[in-house]
Amino acid sequence: MEELKGTGVAMVTPFNADGSINFEHLEALTNHLIDGGVEYLVVMGTTGESVTLSKQEKEEVLDCVVRVNDGRLPIILGVGGNNTAEVCAQLNNLDKTGLTAILSVSPSYNKPTQEGIYQHYAAISDCSPLPIILYNVPGRTSSNISAETTLRLANDFENIVAVKEASGSLEQCMRIIRDKPEGFLIISGDDNFSLPLIASGGDGVISVVANALPRQYSDLIRASLSGDFETARVLQYRLFDIVNLLFAEGNPAGVKCALHELGVCEENLRLPLVQVSEKLRSELSELVRNV
Repeated sequence: MEELKGTGVAMVTPFNADGSINFEHLEALTNHLIDGGVEYLVVMGTTGESVTLSKQEKEEVLDCVVRVNDGRLPIILGVGGNNTAEVCAQLNNLDKTGLTAILSVSPSYNKPTQEGIYQHYAAISDCSPLPIILYNVPGRTSSNISAETTLRLANDFENIVAVKEASGSLEQCMRIIRDKPEGFLIISGDDNFSLPLIASGGDGVISVVANALPRQYSDLIRASLSGDFETARVLQYRLFDIVNLLFAEGNPAGVKCALHELGVCEENLRLPLVQVSEKLRSELSELVRNV
């Protein structure tokens, strides 16, 4: 899965003021990312506000991105949830045209044991028509996929090919990197965590920040992967304050504000998410326009 190395982008879903999907802006965003030099696109992740979209809307968003992309970059689709049977049903009926892999977040709210998490992904592995990227994000799911469980899944199922790690624990990531089977990828799920993760042997990032700054952020990741850490550090600290501000009032409110400032799409969100404060908007505007 070499195509999953580098910078993937967890794409936002542009909305109109009335909450409907703005497909013109979705097309603009897709081209903005491709022209910005990222390695692949991730559709219907958390950043895409997928939990607020209907089944039909999700299909329409994916169709739009696949059409505009026109085979230029790999596309990863987010398919996850806390109901294992429903996730499997979605995968059984999935049209995989134009898709390279799926990203499947660990179950939220249920707070399963490690054995429960393992069995959840075992069931998904059995029915998925595409390679699977595990997604560990305890800050949203309220449960951590331990290093031991990730390694067990990586060794037991050939179609589980990577993990997007957003645990915030470098020690956990290093344990996976040290003991993983050959070819299994470790992908950062935290923009400010990517450089140290890659320096430890990681393979890239699925980024939020790259929605707004695809060229700048993918340059940072490419420098890191090539071992040019002197350049990577310069780029990291140039973006450091922006990254922190983008998450200061939640995701994707911050990055949608930045995209609005750059003229890519509007900053509308669906409730219960709301736009950033005027104070944060002012700070972001100054930084984004001068990066």
